[in-house]
Amino acid sequence: MWIRRVVVVSALVVASTAVAVAPAAAASAPSLSDFVLRPASNQAEITDRVQQLDAVLPKSGVQDLLSDASRTGTRTITDGATCNPNAVDTRERTLATVFTFCFDSSDSGTNGGTIEWTPQGITTVADAQQDKLWGSAEPIIVSWYNSSADDKGVRISFIDPHSGKYQHALLVYPTINSAGNASYMSLRTQQDADGTSLHAGGIAWYGNYLYVADTRRGFRVFDMRYIFDLKAAGALGNTSDKTQIGRHDGVFYAHAYRYVMPQVAAWTSNGGQVTDVDTCTVSGSPHFSYVGLDRTGTDHLNTGEYCNGAATADLTGRVASWSLDGSNGKPLLSADGLWHATNAFRLPVPNVQGAVSHGGTWYLNRSHGVDVPDQNDNGDLLQTPAPSGATGVLGTPQRVTAAIGNEDLSYWPAYGANGVSGDVLFTVTEHPGQRMVYATPVSAFQ
Repeated sequence: MWIRRVVVVSALVVASTAVAVAPAAAASAPSLSDFVLRPASNQAEITDRVQQLDAVLPKSGVQDLLSDASRTGTRTITDGATCNPNAVDTRERTLATVFTFCFDSSDSGTNGGTIEWTPQGITTVADAQQDKLWGSAEPIIVSWYNSSADDKGVRISFIDPHSGKYQHALLVYPTINSAGNASYMSLRTQQDADGTSLHAGGIAWYGNYLYVADTRRGFRVFDMRYIFDLKAAGALGNTSDKTQIGRHDGVFYAHAYRYVMPQVAAWTSNGGQVTDVDTCTVSGSPHFSYVGLDRTGTDHLNTGEYCNGAATADLTGRVASWSLDGSNGKPLLSADGLWHATNAFRLPVPNVQGAVSHGGTWYLNRSHGVDVPDQNDNGDLLQTPAPSGATGVLGTPQRVTAAIGNEDLSYWPAYGANGVSGDVLFTVTEHPGQRMVYATPVSAFQ
């Protein structure tokens, strides 16, 4: 059953016209054999630790979390409007939007001080549920990585697009502390004192599970049924101390965050982790830079590589699709117990920050970033056809304007009351002072 949405229009008015983008010179198709994932070797230990935490900490659901959300952003629901004009370089053309959302000043990077958190990934309830409802809620989720010396890891923001209210939750890795009790630490590139905050460049919400990109390895997985509420824990929880995390003397800390979500599973490249996240390769284990979800046919995740300034056509990066089991939200495995990608394609251009397919069409976010101080460029939102077959090179892209610093992508089909406003693509921008969540209508490419 549909509830009233923030946009009720009979047609989408767009301000930009699609233009062709020249692809890189002839490139070779990637090999599907490079795209194989295995379950984490310590999966049983992770499960046991989460169950131990569940035995002592109270939980909250997504709807309750949103109803008690502590922060409020701003929204626009008018075609072509933006809640943050600084996110768009208007010297080129107007951005096509049907919805925008901006975080409060403490999260937007406009209130001065050190910027601790940077938004990266985005997913919506349209990924999670075919009916696009989580109970009666329609949340959007954004991931952030932490760049402070404390390496606070990754947080996510649950956003109510109707009210503009939102709530952060800290993603954590379950551990056993020195006293032999279940605890947790921040999400890091390696789960020890030497690890730095995981980048979390893409996320996808599917059923109860949240799939988070682990650039070097594959996926970290979290569960909406395990959102622990430290405020509700009473004397067991501390929500004021920003310096500590984990269980200390029987009290749970989370850098002052109220909600924590422990990792429940992981999937790792069977060929070994990527050793250099800054260098792309023609073949071998892929980078997991971003994540999307396609509900056409067999539901599947999309993943892809960010490759900066490719020197050759074979170094533009690769995208792939991974089938999901709609009955339980988990990977659809082959008889060998491994998760094999069903397709893999070479990207037609480098510098792609997000990708999602819908049927035989792929949508790509390419960010231009900041060329020189005070000189920003709008990014590109690209539409490109997939080749026939399971491998190949994506076709010549069509372009419409994206905002500055555009990142991950999420596809929302039939967005709007009774589906009258059409399919849209949600994204989030990353730069301080230029941050914004927004939806671009797919009809912008017509």
